[in-house]
Amino acid sequence: MARKAVDQELTKEKILETARDLFVLEGYQHVTMRQIAKLLGYSHGSLYYHFRNKGELFYSLVSKDFGLLNETLDDVLNKDIDTEAKVKGILLGYIEFGIRHPNHYRIMFLMQDDDLHSDFQQEPNLTYEKFASALHTLCGNKVTPMIIWSLFLSLHGFVVHYCGHPEQTYEDVKGMAESHVSFLMKGMQ
Repeated sequence: MARKAVDQELTKEKILETARDLFVLEGYQHVTMRQIAKLLGYSHGSLYYHFRNKGELFYSLVSKDFGLLNETLDDVLNKDIDTEAKVKGILLGYIEFGIRHPNHYRIMFLMQDDDLHSDFQQEPNLTYEKFASALHTLCGNKVTPMIIWSLFLSLHGFVVHYCGHPEQTYEDVKGMAESHVSFLMKGMQ
């Protein structure tokens, strides 16, 4: 196949975006490098220039997506606002990230495949540690590890519920998200 024009050059980003949608739709086991390449309009060999195999492609996707969530947490932590506003910002930021990026969230937290779990456990653990450490630092002894884990599970449940309704945007559920976070923060006092 002739090389495509420069404005249509195959990039890692294009591969990752196409692969994300396909992984969410078909599941990890049912996606092949050939399918991804076909959707992009390239030969499957061109994908191997960027990724050694499907596992490396998937791990790159997971790593990138957790990086975006970590940026969301960092943005809140770096704001010049009081402690309560930071805690609220962390909790709301998590919900907003998941609802604005449902396919990212599905890849990060909802993919069910035994082959995957051992390969990318580090990313979710590091992000959870960042989340837990931020809450512990901001709230001190008021929050125990059990409370932090309960907060995380509650946020996760909220996001999973709304990921199942892709027709709803974050703006549609923002009031409910704020109410949920307020309820959680009362439980931390």
